[in-house]
This record gives sequence, C-alpha cells and structure tokens, in this order.
Amino acid sequence: MFGKSLLNSARQAATDLVRADRGNVAAIFAIALVPMIGIIGTAIDYSRAVAARSAMQAALDTVALMVSKDAQADPTMTSAQATAAAQKYFDALYKENGTSNIVITATYTQNTGQGSSVTVNGSAAVATDFMRYAGYTDMNIGTSSETRWGNARMRIAMALDVTGSMASYDKLRKMKTAAKKLVDTLKAASKTADDIYLSIIPFNVMVNVGTANKTAAWLDWDTTYGSCSRSSYTTKSSCIAQGKTWTSRNLSSWQGCVTDRAQNYDTTNDAPTTTTSDTLYLTKSYSSCPVSLLPMTSVFNSTEDDFSTDTNTIKGKINSLTAVGNTNQAIGMQIAWMMLQGNTLFPVTAKDPNYQYSDVIILLSDGDNTQDRWYSNASQIDTRQKLLCDNINPEKKDSTKKDTTQVFTIQVDTDGAGESAVLKYCADGGRFYPTTTTDGMAAAFNAIGNSLVKLQIAK
Repeated sequence: MFGKSLLNSARQAATDLVRADRGNVAAIFAIALVPMIGIIGTAIDYSRAVAARSAMQAALDTVALMVSKDAQADPTMTSAQATAAAQKYFDALYKENGTSNIVITATYTQNTGQGSSVTVNGSAAVATDFMRYAGYTDMNIGTSSETRWGNARMRIAMALDVTGSMASYDKLRKMKTAAKKLVDTLKAASKTADDIYLSIIPFNVMVNVGTANKTAAWLDWDTTYGSCSRSSYTTKSSCIAQGKTWTSRNLSSWQGCVTDRAQNYDTTNDAPTTTTSDTLYLTKSYSSCPVSLLPMTSVFNSTEDDFSTDTNTIKGKINSLTAVGNTNQAIGMQIAWMMLQGNTLFPVTAKDPNYQYSDVIILLSDGDNTQDRWYSNASQIDTRQKLLCDNINPEKKDSTKKDTTQVFTIQVDTDGAGESAVLKYCADGGRFYPTTTTDGMAAAFNAIGNSLVKLQIAK
C-alpha cells in the first residue's frame, strides 16, 4: 500500500541520516523527521477516512431514495425489510477499499398524517497505515440519510402565453404537448386527490376569468357594459362610490376578459373587496380575449386522455388554447399568484394543517411585453412586473424575508431576441429556463416536473 511504501522509505532515509558522519545536522534532521512523519501519516489516514465517509454518504443518499420508492410501492414494508433492501442497494453502490465492519440499518415510518420517512444509518471501520504504529489500527466512520414524502402537497398555477406569436414555429402545439406531459408527471406523483392541484391561466394582454363569474362582486364594469347617472364616472365602482346610480347593460356580450387591477394592486395579492375599488378587476371588451382560465383542479382526479375536448379538465383546457393578441406577462403572473391564495376570487380546498404545502407559479412566454392596461412599452411593463415579482419573492429585496412561492419561468426565444431580463429576474435562483428552440419547451417542463416531484434529501 502507498502508506507502507512511504513509511519504509522514511525509515530508510532516517537510518541513512543517523549513520551519516558529516556532522550533527544529519542526526538532528533524523530526530525531527519522526514527528513529521507521524503528523503527515495521521493526516493521510484521516483524509482516507473522510473520503470513505463521503463515499458512504453519497451511497446512503441514493439508498434512502431507492428504499423510499420501494416503501411507496409497498406501504406495509417493515423496518427489517427496509434494512434488507438498504443493504442490497448499498452493496451494489459502495466500493470503497480498506473498509470493514460495515453495518447498514434502515427504519421505515409509515404516514400517520405527518408523512412517511425512511432513515438509513451506516457505520464502518477504515484501516490505518500510519496510526496503527501508535496502536490505532482502524478509524470508525458513520453517517445517515433520510427521505420524507407524503407530508408535502402542492398548489401549482401555470400561466401560459397564448399571444399571436405562439402560432409561429409550431410553438403552441409543442407547448401543449410539453404541458400535458407535465400533467402526467404530476399525476404519477400524486397519491391522493388533495396532493397536487393545478390551474391553467392562459394570458395575452388580458386574462379570461370566465363568463360564469359575471355576477361576481370582485368585478368592476366599465362603460361598455353599463352607464352611470353621471357620465363622468366611467366604471361601476367609481359611480357607486360617488352615490350615483349604475345601470348595467350588454353583460351577455362580455367574453370574460379582465385587465390589470389599478396600481399598485396590480402587483399585490390583496383580496378584492368592494370597499376598496382599486382591488377589483376591471372588465374589458377585447376582440382577442383568450381562452378562459381553469381554476385549481386535482391532477389525481384527472382521467382525460391527451385528446380531450372537455375544457373543464386539465388536458382538455390545454387542448383548447389558441394563439391571439399581444403580450402582458404581468397579468398572467399576478392572477396565477391570486390563484394560489384560495380566497373568494378562486376558491380551492382549504389546506390541511397536517401537511406542508408548496405554492408554485410556472410562467411560459415567447416574447417581450408589448401591452398592458396603461403602456405599450416593454420597459414600463417590465418595471411593473418586477414590482410584482418582488412581492411574490420578498427575499429579492430583503434577505431576512423568506419566499413562500416558488417561481419557474420559461422563455421560448425562437426569434433571437436574446435572454429576457424580466423573466430571469422573476424566477427563483436556478429556475429560469431559456430555450431558443420549440423542442426546448419539453426539456424545460420535464426538468420542472422532476424538480417538483422528486424526493428531497432531508438530512
């Protein structure tokens, strides 16, 4: 072994120096060499033990994941069975030389409302080369790994660009295919109806909240759909606030579109209330009104096929998307954020306090912002969108605050416009997926899906 060879060489050098007759320097150096060799030898033995422990940790992390998958397939697994499985996987993974007395144990804890877990512990002895001469023939190492699942649930709001440019380069069709594969990934990871909810928010300049909501109190009607007894008030809320009478008309012609809320509520998730008219969503007549959104829907209960035409289902809604209109990413993201709140705007099953929840926004767009309620300038719209993203992810501005919503953004740049600064800014670190090809959308959705459903190493 390398250590023994080094030790033998050092012994020979020391012997030669002691026998040398050219003065005291040789003898002094020989005396000093002994502790130096001891220090170096100890460092070498220690580094070998550290390397062995690192290799064991890497193996145990993989083992814990693999045993967890076995336990999900067989929830009745005992700890003895978990240990046997862990030992089998570990033996196949761990090939570190010089270790002995390896002991692997695994504990499986079934879900009792706080989730399931698998804990794998490992210990071993690493043979020493130098320290054995001081009476230490082995160094003991030990480590562990734990995976948890079933204690986490997800609410995902997916805002999809359906502007006119999505019709080019076959982007819309390929986006639909990639999005439906994400649905399949999420469904495979969902064990109960409440595990993962997903909503679809198609957006262009506006978002279609659905004509079924035309009596909702959170809508503010403009003069296209009514008139005030005093003509200077152009919205229902401003008319009523001044004690005037609003007369509704043409409500049946409303296609369901709303535009941005008044500033600064266009960048917040404040619940809309009639007592604060700026929190309401202003209805608009828009010839390019997109397909209506789909509220939070359980992916577990999603049984439709890839060719479904039922727009009340996830895949059916995705299949119904058409490309029309200009781009306003901010309204898609803001309504996606509102969708996660579970308030009167878009109600969803209440969160169970026995579970941890992840709120997720996924936004895909193929171009720069071009139009919103106030501007037709990308720079000004981007500024509003950045304010919105700062509110969604407060850690961007204040490191003492923690983000409660994960944001993934996908940029499909088939026109060579370059990387979108605002999409990159809005994404959490490492969650911006730029692609210059339409096929890149599939890779982005696949990466996001794997990120969302993979088992996380807890310890």
